[in-house]
Amino acid sequence: MIGLNNLKPKSGSRHRKKIVGRGEGSGHGGSATRGMKGQGSRAGDGKMSGFEGGQMPLVRRIPKRGFTSRSHVVYDLVNIETLEALFDSGTEITAGKLTEAGIIKRGRMLKVLGNGEIKKSFTVKANAFSKSAETKIKAAGGKTEKI
Repeated sequence: MIGLNNLKPKSGSRHRKKIVGRGEGSGHGGSATRGMKGQGSRAGDGKMSGFEGGQMPLVRRIPKRGFTSRSHVVYDLVNIETLEALFDSGTEITAGKLTEAGIIKRGRMLKVLGNGEIKKSFTVKANAFSKSAETKIKAAGGKTEKI
């Protein structure tokens, strides 16, 4: 009777682990399956990624281009039409509330842009505002606060 106590793998499905460099009796003695001479037969043979056999690597053959400024600030942008659609009048809108709503990513700076029309009055707290966004929010009776 077959039970969990006497299950065995099918014959031929399991292979013996290759034992290398343990003498001629193992069947893999001598050069230990590394071949004769050459780079691959030596110890410490791991070649680093991008190594091209000694020729000048592609990364170094292609010229460097461009420039990345360290002081460049990346903002998550939100238009006032989005705020109008999502929030009720009198709400205090912060980056945390926009993150919960899935509009911006956590930990990024927030800039409010003036695309669209706004009729509700909000208190908006953000890192930056465009001039048009600021004037439209104030014209609707809301407030803007720079963090």
